[in-house]
Amino acid sequence: MWFFGFPISMIVGGIFYHSIGPKNIMKIAFVMHTLGVLLTIFAGGYVGLLISMLCIGLGTGCTEAACNPMIADMYSGNKMNKMLNRFHMWFPGGIVMGSLISKLMTNMDLGWQAQMAVIMIPAITYFILFYGKKFPESTVSEATSLSANLKSMLSPLYFFLIVCMALTAITEFGPGQWVNVILGSSGADPMIILALTAGLVTVLRFYAGPVVGRLGQTGVLLGGAIFAALGIFLFSIVTGPLAYLAAVIYALGYAYFWPVMVGAVAQRVPLSSALGMSVIGAIGMFSSGFFQPIIGHWIDGSTIDNTAMGLTGDALQLATGQDTLQKMMVFPIILIVLFTILYFWQKGKNPDKALSH
Repeated sequence: MWFFGFPISMIVGGIFYHSIGPKNIMKIAFVMHTLGVLLTIFAGGYVGLLISMLCIGLGTGCTEAACNPMIADMYSGNKMNKMLNRFHMWFPGGIVMGSLISKLMTNMDLGWQAQMAVIMIPAITYFILFYGKKFPESTVSEATSLSANLKSMLSPLYFFLIVCMALTAITEFGPGQWVNVILGSSGADPMIILALTAGLVTVLRFYAGPVVGRLGQTGVLLGGAIFAALGIFLFSIVTGPLAYLAAVIYALGYAYFWPVMVGAVAQRVPLSSALGMSVIGAIGMFSSGFFQPIIGHWIDGSTIDNTAMGLTGDALQLATGQDTLQKMMVFPIILIVLFTILYFWQKGKNPDKALSH
């Protein structure tokens, strides 16, 4: 439900960004986060949990619907790419911090309700930070027109970027969502792998400015697809400590996908404005929600096949995990082809000026 709440609020936020403004969208985010936490803690059953996860997804989607175009309005050129990456570094950064806080609270025998309540600390913090502040406005008058946004989004380049975003998102989120199932019997600690990849991505996004400035958006995306494919391939064949090396290579692959894709829309399809940036992010989350059951089906099918071959216990889980990872390689392999096309398609073209110009 989180994966569906997120894109819904992103699309709605993108549509109304210029009419209600990012400040009001962030207020809605705070309300949704607060409701989501309270409804989770006091949920009386499964339906209550579904609604609470939807609320948290809606709140998180609102933060991105407000902040992505806000950053594009504040900065231009490579500075915009740099700051978008620094904004998005706190998505994996939050995973690292959250996992460490959860581990500490678990060791202190604090219940899940208390751990859930911790989410209110960053929520209250961003509410205080934004309270009373004046938010930037777009200086490109055409970008505030919904009809101009939609017309710009009908371009072949934007549709091409949508397809790429769907595949980059599942390349990023797929292995992480199934890390316990896929890597639980590989001899490496799945939670350490998750923390290692998220931590490395946080650092890489902080220093993204020089990387994107040197290689360009298309170069970074193509290189990322190559590293992601190699990392997932290594995950599918190695065990023990070598799995941590595979995790590093995989993190190098997907680190810049999300923020650079959003930046590519802001610079190369600038009149799509907040709506274009929100829709591309929503596509990424919808893609994750769509492909996750497919990955689960691969795991189920491989489990049945390997059980028929006589495998049991850890050997069964290991074989199933490796089979599934080999299937998941199809996502970055397709991206290598698509980003090669994008590289030559956009080669020699200067990205359109960012929205603030």
